[in-house]
Amino acid sequence: MNRSIPLAGAGLALLLSACANPGAQDPLLRTGAIGPQSLSANLVRSNSAEPPSTIPGECWADAVTPAVFETDTIHQLVQPAKPAKDGQPAQPAEYQTITRQRIVQDRQNVWFRTPCPTDVTPDFVGTLQRALLARGYYNGPLTGAMDAPTQAALRRFQAERGLDSAILSLGAARMLGLFTYNLGQPQVAVGTPEANGDATTPAAGN
Repeated sequence: MNRSIPLAGAGLALLLSACANPGAQDPLLRTGAIGPQSLSANLVRSNSAEPPSTIPGECWADAVTPAVFETDTIHQLVQPAKPAKDGQPAQPAEYQTITRQRIVQDRQNVWFRTPCPTDVTPDFVGTLQRALLARGYYNGPLTGAMDAPTQAALRRFQAERGLDSAILSLGAARMLGLFTYNLGQPQVAVGTPEANGDATTPAAGN
């Protein structure tokens, strides 16, 4: 489940993003998402209804991650083995299987940075679709629309990297080659005049 701060004038599914600026650090998320392809380092755990920072210029969205359970299975001795005696055959030991579940990570809310709505043009979404298509996550037409199949493909891509959300994170955008920047540095969307070297003004979000 995703929720976010509404933004005026946003299009596509990324209306769910919230504009604010990030002076905050971006740590954490989900168990099992480790290594260079993990998005966990780009996420901020917070139960606040507000993004981690409110300085204008960058955009945030949030997602609720489910609780993580671990299942333990043990075999408990019920009846010890009995040796053969007085003409009676030997009897093997008897066990019962006991399964227990325990919570290893509580349900939690996380915030993450997203491309701002002004960056999410049809050309940008088309590039996203091509990137997901090339990686085997999307098999639909290149419509330039953030429709249900595109969101489902994006969710699969991000979920494998620790963020179960259909809202594009900046970390995933960087992995997919959609932004020519590193997190914490000026962001330039692929296909914009700034990315093509046709403008001298800073990209949106600086």
